[in-house]
Amino acid sequence: MNLITIKGLYKSYGGVAKKVEVLRGIDLVIKKGETVAILGASGAGKSTLLNIMGTLDRPSSGEVSYGDETVFNRDDARLAAFRNKNIGFVFQFHHLLPEFTAVENVMLPGLIGGLTKEAAWTRASALLDEVGLATRGNHKPGELSGGEQQRTALVRALMQQPEVLLADEPTGNLDTKTGDEVFDLLMALNRDKGTTLVIVTHNERLASRLQRNFRMADGLMSEV
Repeated sequence: MNLITIKGLYKSYGGVAKKVEVLRGIDLVIKKGETVAILGASGAGKSTLLNIMGTLDRPSSGEVSYGDETVFNRDDARLAAFRNKNIGFVFQFHHLLPEFTAVENVMLPGLIGGLTKEAAWTRASALLDEVGLATRGNHKPGELSGGEQQRTALVRALMQQPEVLLADEPTGNLDTKTGDEVFDLLMALNRDKGTTLVIVTHNERLASRLQRNFRMADGLMSEV
C-alpha cells in the first residue's frame, strides 16, 4: 500500500530576479511500513523536502498525497489537524519546552489532539517507560542528558500514534554511542509497530540499515 506519493514537487524562494529553486521536480512513492533514508550535502534540499512531506511547508507546485488523499488542498487549520494526527517529527535539536517536564512535553500533542489530561499523562508515561525513562518523567529538559532529551522528543512524536515518523538528522547532535541507541529505537519502532520511517541523515553507515536510500543534489533526487 502506498502511504506517501509525491508528484512533480517544486519549491522556490524569492522573486523573479532572485529566485532560488530548492526542489526541481521530485517524484517519490513510499509504501506503508518502509524505512527510507534521504542523503545529500547541506543545501541539497533534504530538509525542505521533509518539511513539505510533513506539511510544515507548502510546495510551489506539485502534489503530496497520503493514501488517496491530496493534502495541500486543505486550509492551514485542517492541515495542522491532519499533521497532528498522522505525522510524527524528530529533529536534530529536540525542541523540548524547557519550562515543562519530560512527561508534560510528551503529553502536548495528545492534549492538542483532544485527549484529556489524565489520558495524555497515562499514555505519555507509558511511552517514556518504553524507552527507559520511567524515572525521568518529572525532570525538565535541562536536567536530562542529550540522549535522554532525544528519546523524550522521539516518544513525543509517537504520542498520536502516527502512520509515519519524519526525522531530520535525529542523531546529528549526539555522540556515536548515543546516536546508535536512538537509531536502534527508531528501527525497533518500525519493526514492532510498523511505523513508516523517513530519515534525513549525513550518516551513510546508519542509512545503510534502512530499506531504501535516496541521494539529493541540486534539488533533484535519485535512488541509490
